[in-house]
Amino acid sequence: MEGAGGERASAIAPIMKWKNDFSRLFQYFLDRSTPHMVERWLGTLVIVMVYVLRVFFIQGFYIVSYGLGIYILNLLIGFLSPKVDPELEALDGASLPTKGSDEFKPFIRRLPEFKFWYAITKAFCIAFLMTFFSVFDVPVFWPILLIYWIVLFILTMKRQIMHMIKYKYVPIDLGKQKYTGKKGGSSSGSRKD
Repeated sequence: MEGAGGERASAIAPIMKWKNDFSRLFQYFLDRSTPHMVERWLGTLVIVMVYVLRVFFIQGFYIVSYGLGIYILNLLIGFLSPKVDPELEALDGASLPTKGSDEFKPFIRRLPEFKFWYAITKAFCIAFLMTFFSVFDVPVFWPILLIYWIVLFILTMKRQIMHMIKYKYVPIDLGKQKYTGKKGGSSSGSRKD
């Protein structure tokens, strides 16, 4: 009886080793791609274009595209939101500054850029694979789904922008801030008597 269990374990061992090796190799390439933001997003853009062309030429899988759009909208909200939301969490010293006299705290995203990129790329790959199975090609009138998604996008972004204005934060970082000196003050240290 024990021999049958040993045979099964020996048959599963190479599969587990292959899975472990593949997972390590995949994580290695993910770690290597982390500093190459532009290249990562260009690769994702290629995947998006392949998916869009596939859906366009097949003329189907609109419900998959709609679900993908809702998922991306959810990711975008996480990407644009602060890690500590002043409305939802108790103020424990890690909140965004709301007054000019408050200490400056850098904007920390709820969903970091790398995780945002990875989730979007993975979602488009899964959606692309779903287009090969006819069970996911549910017949729908796609203009209604598109209009509904656009309305949902506008309402969600309006709410997010109002939140940004209320708590005075900008989630887009366009580079390192540079110190330009005091405004309106004399740059030379001399006094006039």
